[in-house]
Amino acid sequence: MTEAEKTSTDVLPGAPKKLRAPEILRALRHRNFQLFFSGQLISLIGTWMDNVAEGWLVYRLTHSSLLLGVATFASQFPVFLLAPLGGMIADRWDRRKIVIGTQTSSMILAFILAILTLARIVTVREVIILAAFMGMVNAVDIPTRQAFLVEMVGRDDLMNAIALNSSMFNAARVIGPSIAGVVVAWKGEGWCFFANAVSYIAVIAGLIAMKVKQKAAVHVPSPMEHIAEGFRFARGTAPIRAILLLIALVSLVATPYAVLMPIFAARVLHGNARTLGVLMAASGIGAVAGALLLAARSGVKGLGRWVALACAGFGSALILFSFSRSYPLSVALLLPVGFCGMVQMASSNTLIQAMVPDGLRGRIMSIYSMMFMGMVPLGSLLAGTIAARIGAPWTVAIGGTAGIIGAIIFGRNLPKLRVEARQLILAQGLAGGEPARELESPSVPGVP
Repeated sequence: MTEAEKTSTDVLPGAPKKLRAPEILRALRHRNFQLFFSGQLISLIGTWMDNVAEGWLVYRLTHSSLLLGVATFASQFPVFLLAPLGGMIADRWDRRKIVIGTQTSSMILAFILAILTLARIVTVREVIILAAFMGMVNAVDIPTRQAFLVEMVGRDDLMNAIALNSSMFNAARVIGPSIAGVVVAWKGEGWCFFANAVSYIAVIAGLIAMKVKQKAAVHVPSPMEHIAEGFRFARGTAPIRAILLLIALVSLVATPYAVLMPIFAARVLHGNARTLGVLMAASGIGAVAGALLLAARSGVKGLGRWVALACAGFGSALILFSFSRSYPLSVALLLPVGFCGMVQMASSNTLIQAMVPDGLRGRIMSIYSMMFMGMVPLGSLLAGTIAARIGAPWTVAIGGTAGIIGAIIFGRNLPKLRVEARQLILAQGLAGGEPARELESPSVPGVP
């Protein structure tokens, strides 16, 4: 057994020391991550079933695209507003217990929506209110879960765990909506909500069964000062600041292409709901492929270049897609859209976690959540407004162009960012399984 294997399997109690797994699944040799992965996969399938059924329910009740957008906005915008609070909580208290609490809260909200719907007394008001509460829970849950990964697998397998987590998320994005379509047509939306509520039991049970080191509570004079400390670190650390700004740009102007997919399916490609489903599935399949590619990597070396190239590829594929009027070509182009988008975001996540100290991990990942998820509802409103004036194809093309410009600026700054990034990675002891002396060499490319 190599020193890297000893380190990665001895990080936490309960991690098996001699369990062999294919390289692409190496994070699954940790018992805690096995429990998390299996439970989360079931839960995420339920979550995607809920998302599809909720959108269908709102439209069925109101026949209003505006209220459909309002419901989506209500579920996502709280992440932008409250994620810093969630990051502060993640850095002050036991992360496993926090995630158990957030997942339990999500389960309760899902059961409430299921009961209201099955009793046929639900209105769009209740749907929007529950969506807003779910967004508040996610503002704490998302940064805490991201920060908790390192406690499950250790530093050596962190990149693989992030990639597997991303592949699981996107696999569920393909499976969940397919199941939801059958269930809604057969039994109605309420049973999708009920299935989602039950699915939380799997992840909660896995979290309870974990064996992790107890984290001592961190007490600081002021919670606001604790939050401000995270923002100061992100603003004052050039590599992290550059990555976060690129994520914010892409999430604001390029990622909201998905909101305009119904227009492409119906008006541009002259299709129907099945057309929309295939387009979204193509993007999801591409994203799974991108996540699996990252899972096969064993270190952070070169990821900075991957971020720049993936961002440029994402923008280029979006531009080509915007001008396509062929259904097969549009489906084919969404594969690299999903692939490049996932590679950029997962690589950025890995680099940030490699550079950030453990004591700041929750707060920095909360800022990542703000830039990644919190900007999307704002971008969706912006995309909808622009599309109403100049059309969906040109709106997507403009977003893709902005992504390419951002990639060029980021790429040009890479040489200046590498020195500080290398120092941060060495300070945290995360060389991705590579000897530290390799990262110390001035000739080592690709870090951030």
